[in-house]
Amino acid sequence: MERIHQGRTVDRGRPTRRGVLRTGGLLLGALSAPALLSACGTNAAADGAGNVLRVSQPGDPKTLDPQKQGDMVSMNVLINMFDTLTTRGRDNQLHPRLALSWKATDARTWRFTLRPGVTFHNGEACDARAVAFSIERLLDPATKSPIVELRYVKGVRVVDRLTVDVHTTVHDPILPAKLSLFGGVILPPRHLSEAGDAAFAEHPVGTGPFTFVSWRRDHELRMRAYADHWNGRPSVDGLVFSPAPNASSSLAALQSGGVDLVAGLTPDAAEQLDGYSGVTLDGYTGIRTSYLSLNTLERGPLQDRRVRQALNHAIDVPLLIKAVLGGKATETPALVPRGAFGFDPTVKPFTRSLETARTLLAEAGHPHGFSTALTASNVDSNVAEALSGLLARVGVRARVNLLDPGTYATRLTSDNRGALGPIYLAASTVWTMDGQSIVQSNVRSDRRQSRWHSKEADRLIDIEELSESPTKRKQAFSDLQRLMRQEAPFVFLYQLDNIFARNDRPRWTPGSAGVLAMESAEVSC
Repeated sequence: MERIHQGRTVDRGRPTRRGVLRTGGLLLGALSAPALLSACGTNAAADGAGNVLRVSQPGDPKTLDPQKQGDMVSMNVLINMFDTLTTRGRDNQLHPRLALSWKATDARTWRFTLRPGVTFHNGEACDARAVAFSIERLLDPATKSPIVELRYVKGVRVVDRLTVDVHTTVHDPILPAKLSLFGGVILPPRHLSEAGDAAFAEHPVGTGPFTFVSWRRDHELRMRAYADHWNGRPSVDGLVFSPAPNASSSLAALQSGGVDLVAGLTPDAAEQLDGYSGVTLDGYTGIRTSYLSLNTLERGPLQDRRVRQALNHAIDVPLLIKAVLGGKATETPALVPRGAFGFDPTVKPFTRSLETARTLLAEAGHPHGFSTALTASNVDSNVAEALSGLLARVGVRARVNLLDPGTYATRLTSDNRGALGPIYLAASTVWTMDGQSIVQSNVRSDRRQSRWHSKEADRLIDIEELSESPTKRKQAFSDLQRLMRQEAPFVFLYQLDNIFARNDRPRWTPGSAGVLAMESAEVSC
């Protein structure tokens, strides 16, 4: 992982150009920040915790049942209370977690050897039976899990107390990586069967470095360090997550002392926080990749490859990154981001040429452009409006439709591939550090979010998903990226930096995926 610019604290007061943040609402938020969150004082110790680390992100978890959620905001909280079989280190390599080792014993079996002596927060043993229970629960249709990474798993066999075999219908070359986050969370079988799903979601019990204390939805979720964690007790005594949906609330919380670290910042929000006294911005190279999905399946201009190529030529991604994102992103040439397995540096981005775009549109029968719609979450409103403006330069009139994040997510994951209109702005966190993560749902014809049907793309997807040979997988990724570069079923945009705002208390470094696993964090009083 590369740190791309140094954090800095600038004490020059509040710039007048950000006067919008000095509203009565902001001041009210600062004054009303709960005293319970005080860092190392008496109030902070009210629940038995002394040095508390307070973290905010844009939203609240959807649920505290780790197998009934599939979003990073929820996972950022849950990863602190639950362990996974494997983990992605800050070096972006796969490391042991609950599993000490793993190997493919045949083309359709992965064997995992578990760490001995691990217990859940209630004292229940975390063993092979717990692993089998957890994976089978995730796969059970009754669980209604949105987690799709384990689609090829057909069952788990307990070999002995600390050994499990995971059986797949086909070879899955990156199954260990898929068990490093969403698919790899291990639950306590006895406790869950006794408590039931609803009660478990209200008071989760895992093996993670922190134990659940309380949750006031849309306000704060509190955890306490687990003294008996297999990897040792965390440095901080307590961990608090709270939602901060915008820059105003983030600034208020930071300046009032209600929050130590703000995560999930968009470049626009970071710009609004930059320069305030006591606020430091840190940026790190990230893996979250943004793109425009084009509906090539419905009749209209987007069915023509020349039109899709024209859109890619028209949208000046380097200019977008500089002007709208403050330079806090890196251009991606063909969906797979840098840093992920399968990225091919020989595949180059589209040239930025209005003339080329206009020529292609004219050849496709649209010499004066055409009208369409571009849908985005309102969190990305600035980027969406800028994209619309860039398209307008070649006569493509893209009306921007902004949705609240909940509505956007519901439509994105629905079975209706046209629910977000002809063009929508999306992003994917490639947390497995493998290109499969971003292409699995977006490209193959039978997948939920695919809006481009290509037999050749399907063939290449099958190779990269199922081949036992890393060399063959890498070649398939290269061929797929060249095919996508030619057919342009997406407008390829950028991978965002991970941006954090903090005060001077926390010391913590994230990985490329920006997951808020705070076990290694430290705070100073």
